[in-house]
Amino acid sequence: MTAIPLGVPEVPVRPIAERRASRRIQVGPVAVGGGAPVSVQSMTTTRTSDIGATLQQIAELTASGCQIVRVACPTQDDADALATIARKSQIPVIADIHFQPKYVFAAIEAGCAAVRVNPGNIKQFDDKVKEIARAAADHGTPIRIGVNAGSLDRRLLQKYGKATPEALVESALWEASLFEEHGFRDIKISVKHNDPVVMVSAYQLLAESCDYPLHLGVTEAGPAFQGTIKSAVAFGALLSRGIGDTIRVSLSAPPAEEVKVGIQILESLGLRQRRLEIVSCPSCGRAQVDVYKLADEVTAGLEGMEVPLRVAVMGCVVNGPGEAREADLGVASGNGKGQIFVKGEVIKTVPESKIVETLIEEAMKIAEQMEQDGVASGEPAVTVS
Repeated sequence: MTAIPLGVPEVPVRPIAERRASRRIQVGPVAVGGGAPVSVQSMTTTRTSDIGATLQQIAELTASGCQIVRVACPTQDDADALATIARKSQIPVIADIHFQPKYVFAAIEAGCAAVRVNPGNIKQFDDKVKEIARAAADHGTPIRIGVNAGSLDRRLLQKYGKATPEALVESALWEASLFEEHGFRDIKISVKHNDPVVMVSAYQLLAESCDYPLHLGVTEAGPAFQGTIKSAVAFGALLSRGIGDTIRVSLSAPPAEEVKVGIQILESLGLRQRRLEIVSCPSCGRAQVDVYKLADEVTAGLEGMEVPLRVAVMGCVVNGPGEAREADLGVASGNGKGQIFVKGEVIKTVPESKIVETLIEEAMKIAEQMEQDGVASGEPAVTVS
């Protein structure tokens, strides 16, 4: 079979921006900072003490492309479950600690890949930094200093009046300095706010003030649609300036949806290799086919495809032929039929009723050839333009 030359969407040779120089840490096998690829995180919604349910959700997150997972640890039962979860999880587990310093030590002893601490709401946390730094260093466990607008230290609220960018950054750098006093610098930092404008300003200020890797997040971003918009705007503003080493999209939605959005943001910025990409028109009065239906059916038919493939589903003669010609595979539809393109060449014309079936068949042929040729896959994504 003759190999078909493909216009595979690749990570640009010239990145959207030079990555901010930062030190590198290891969260289990995942490198964070120091030029490593931006990683995608999420957080389980199960009770951590329910080991079976938590591991099941971690497996689902792993399948969706999540690279690092965080689990809550508000009780002793949760702390007791960490060792089993950390050992059986397919991806690195970060323990999320609030209020009780003793759970920080429990998480480190349990073998968690990292520990997130929120200094604003851990009582007497500063007094425990020396012990935490020693335990973390002994076990090779990184610490994320996670500052949130909703739980900012009272001293800083009194100083600034509210959770300003300056207040968030001062909190983070103060806690980092306490660890530095004990020679511990295996740290990453987050300064989250629910307002993307404040959040972006805080991270820009933080990026100028230290060389620690940064975890990006818009906290309490909201339901799926609103949270996706907020996160895309904020992450895009920062990542396009080279700021950010790992991300978590916070949505009031199933965790796997957070991962899908995070991956799509990175793909859209050229920071991650694509897999499947559906290019389809938004439709208009010129369309002579139901583009929405065609795009949905093609997407469903190609779900799970592992190779990078751009498929154009177009509904009229204005942009249709051009988009279909530029894609690996495409259709330009009209007058009850569709012209099928493979790498710029029309290979056949089929009735409208056969468009979806034909595109799926041709996509499978191309995917098979790409796999035989050893074309590397990226992460799954579908875009509709």
